[in-house]
Amino acid sequence: MTRSYIPLNALRAFEAAARHLSFTHAAIELNVTHSAISQQVKALEAHLNCQLFARVSRGLMLTTEGENLLPVLNDSFDRIADTLDRFAASQQREKLKVGVVGTFATGFLLSRLESFRRRFPHIDLHLSTHNNRVDPAAEGLDYAIRFGGGAWHGTEAVFLCDAPLSPLCSPALAAELRQPADVLKFTLLRSYRRDEWSAWLQAAGERAPSPTHPVMVFDSSVTMLEAAQAGAGIAIAPPGMFTSLLNTERIIQPFSTQISLGGYWLTRLQSRPETAAMRDFVAWITTQTRQSQGD
Repeated sequence: MTRSYIPLNALRAFEAAARHLSFTHAAIELNVTHSAISQQVKALEAHLNCQLFARVSRGLMLTTEGENLLPVLNDSFDRIADTLDRFAASQQREKLKVGVVGTFATGFLLSRLESFRRRFPHIDLHLSTHNNRVDPAAEGLDYAIRFGGGAWHGTEAVFLCDAPLSPLCSPALAAELRQPADVLKFTLLRSYRRDEWSAWLQAAGERAPSPTHPVMVFDSSVTMLEAAQAGAGIAIAPPGMFTSLLNTERIIQPFSTQISLGGYWLTRLQSRPETAAMRDFVAWITTQTRQSQGD
């Protein structure tokens, strides 16, 4: 079979520009001029007979065609690079790209990475963090660890662990809490999920906060707990992911009542072929989470 012409230089220029959403940054990465990137992208658009970028006031934006092309190139270039790296190292190494929600990364995964490295020294683990909003295809991820109910379109999900929520705050604020309703004397810190505090107060037998109650919303529980330590208010977060803060008493869990609105799941796109490294990772992390639940 004879392949049609593949404009590799133009595809590489587009892929770099699409990742950065910048011709300038793509030029720096590829060690060419801004003009060279622009010309390669124009040539590719002419070859494909479609527009890949839209110029907007804040810079570049991918068109629908560009969004469809980018994950294919990400995956293809990653696989080419992996193969070349194996030749260069004269041994069979594997790369594994995992995106993980920040709370799970700091509260569970990071302290166990040395165990993974010792068990699988041939796997190069590439980690990125997200705030529970992630695009595995665009980012070329093998796995994404997410918080939720386990149902994401087009994905397979393996349950890792539950993550019940409870109020967490500084020792100074904890000293002023006598009963669950006392949390309403302070600013309530929460994630983008609006129902967390209402659900917890209902479980504790109290009324929900009024619509005008002071609230601070965070896209990361890690950042939220930094604010709680500083006395900005009372956070609602999974205590199991902040045991180090609780053990040092920089953060206090003032009440034992907990609610479950979801758990942590290891997800992969159904269209993503499973590699040996992926199978090793899922076996390892599910064992780790089971052991932690049994501690």
